[in-house]
Amino acid sequence: MKNYAVILLTLTTLIATAQTTRKYSNEFMSIGVDAAALGMSNAVVSHTADVNSGYWNPAGLVHLEDKQLALMHSSYFANIANYNYIGYGMPLDDKSALGISLIRFGVDDILDTTQLIDDQGNINYDRISTFSTADYGLTFSYARKLPLDGLNFGVNAKIIRRIIGDFASSWGFGLDAGIQFEGNNDWKFGIMARDITTTFNAWSIDEEKFEQISGAIDGENQELPETTEITIPKLEIGLSKMWIFHYDYTLQAAANLNVRFAENNDIISTSFASINPALGFEFGYTDLVFLRGGVGNFQNEIQIDDSEQVSFQPNFGVGFKYKGIQIDYAFTDIGDQSAALYSNVFSLKIDFGVFR
Repeated sequence: MKNYAVILLTLTTLIATAQTTRKYSNEFMSIGVDAAALGMSNAVVSHTADVNSGYWNPAGLVHLEDKQLALMHSSYFANIANYNYIGYGMPLDDKSALGISLIRFGVDDILDTTQLIDDQGNINYDRISTFSTADYGLTFSYARKLPLDGLNFGVNAKIIRRIIGDFASSWGFGLDAGIQFEGNNDWKFGIMARDITTTFNAWSIDEEKFEQISGAIDGENQELPETTEITIPKLEIGLSKMWIFHYDYTLQAAANLNVRFAENNDIISTSFASINPALGFEFGYTDLVFLRGGVGNFQNEIQIDDSEQVSFQPNFGVGFKYKGIQIDYAFTDIGDQSAALYSNVFSLKIDFGVFR
C-alpha cells in the first residue's frame, strides 16, 4: 500500500488549495537560471543585461546589441530530477527588445506500482509501468527604454504547464514586471515584481485513477482535491556598482532583498512579509575570465533544543568568455551549509553578433 500512498500524497500536496493563496506554489520558477547569476547568489536584479534578463529582470533586455541564446542544465536528488532552461533574446530597435524562454523541471521514469497486485491478490510485475512528473514555464518578455535617461522597464507573460503522468495536469498564467535605473558613478538599481497578478493554476484530475489510488489504502477515505491554486506575488529589490581597475580588471558588487508576502523562516519575518538578503560579487579580467561568489538564503532554523540558529547558503562560480561564447559554472551549497537541492550548474551563452 505504500506505493499507493506515495502517489496519492503527491496529488493532494500539489493540488489541494481551494482557490486560496499559498506560500509556495510553482516554486520551480524560483530556482533561477544562468550559472553566472547563481554563482552570485542570484543578486543580479539591478545589473542583469543579457538574454537571461528575461528571467531575472526583463528590463535588462534593452541592453542587447544582437541576438543571444542561453542554455543551462542542473541535476537534483543525485540526478533523479533534472532542471533545463533555454532562452533567446533579440533587440527590436535601439529602444526595445524581445525575449522568450522555456524551463523544464522534471522527474522521469517513475515506477507506477498501483496495478502491481491484481483483483485476486496476485503480484504481477508485468503490470508495472512508468510515468513522468514535469513542470514547464514558458515566458515571453518585452523591454523598453523610457524617456528618462537610464530608466528601463520590462514585462513577462508566463504560461505554466504542470503534469503528473496521466493522473493530473494543470495550466497556469501570470505576469511579472521589472524596472532598472542606472545612476551616476555606475550605480544601478532594480526592482523585479513576480506574479504581480497572482499566477493562477487550474488542475484537471483523472477521477477514475484517483479513485483507484485512494480506494487502495485501507482506512482512508480521501476526497478529490480542489483544482485551483494561486501563487502570491514576490518582490526583489537590487543594488549594484561596477569598479574598473587599471583598464583590465573589474569588480561588480551587488545586493538583493527578496521579499515574500507571507510569514516563513527568512531571517527577517513578520505576518505581513518576509525578507531574505543576498550578496554577490564578480571579479573580471579583460572581459575574458570571471570569478564569482555570493551568500544568500538566510534562514532561522529551529535546533533540537528549540533554540534558533541562522543558516545560509554560500555560492561560488567561474566563467570564461571568448568571441561571443560564454561558458559558466556555479558550485552551490558549499560545505553543506544549507539544504540546497543542487550543487553543480553549467550554462552556455552565445552572442550571434560575433558571427557577422
